[in-house]
Amino acid sequence: MSGNSKFEAHRCPNGHLSYPGHPRCPECAEPQDETVDLTDRTAEVVTWTTSTATPPGVRQPNHIAIVEFDVDGDSVRAIGQLTTDGVEIGDEVRPIYADELRDPDAGIREKASQEWDGYRFEPVE
Repeated sequence: MSGNSKFEAHRCPNGHLSYPGHPRCPECAEPQDETVDLTDRTAEVVTWTTSTATPPGVRQPNHIAIVEFDVDGDSVRAIGQLTTDGVEIGDEVRPIYADELRDPDAGIREKASQEWDGYRFEPVE
């Protein structure tokens, strides 16, 4: 894996999880000072769709899903690209690192101003 992309949920002292993290917990306003690495976990597809009208630099069609991770009995949801359109609601997926989720040459921003890597979700066979 290259890049510095992390895929972590954040937890407050009251046990609430969120993704992405926030300075304060969205549920109780406590600081979120614990992280949970999601890269080696699997998740369940809650819903998914395909976008055919994507922003510049984003693949077309772009398959996107909301997935739910079970972290020690607590759930946390994330949204991200799928590696395929061959998924159904309830399928198990895992995060897969991608060097570029978007084409850095297609945007209007300076390349160095953003991170281009991240995670897609791949079905677990």
